[in-house]
Amino acid sequence: MSTIEFRKEQFVKSDFDDYHIEFKIQEIGQGSNLIVEKKNEAGEYEVVQVPIRRLNESMFVCFSEPQDGRLIFEK
Repeated sequence: MSTIEFRKEQFVKSDFDDYHIEFKIQEIGQGSNLIVEKKNEAGEYEVVQVPIRRLNESMFVCFSEPQDGRLIFEK
């Protein structure tokens, strides 16, 4: 499994009243199984269900507010 970590500062406010972070599909792979985790106050990761949108060659992981976390996927 491969991991990409993300930070609150990387999020961008979207047109849908949420925040998103962009990943290129080339980085992750087409049709990969994805697990999204956010880091809680204790510094541990917990699995969350969040909307994932796709546009052209990009994938956007969306949160209601910016979070520290990671994306886990099979390469």
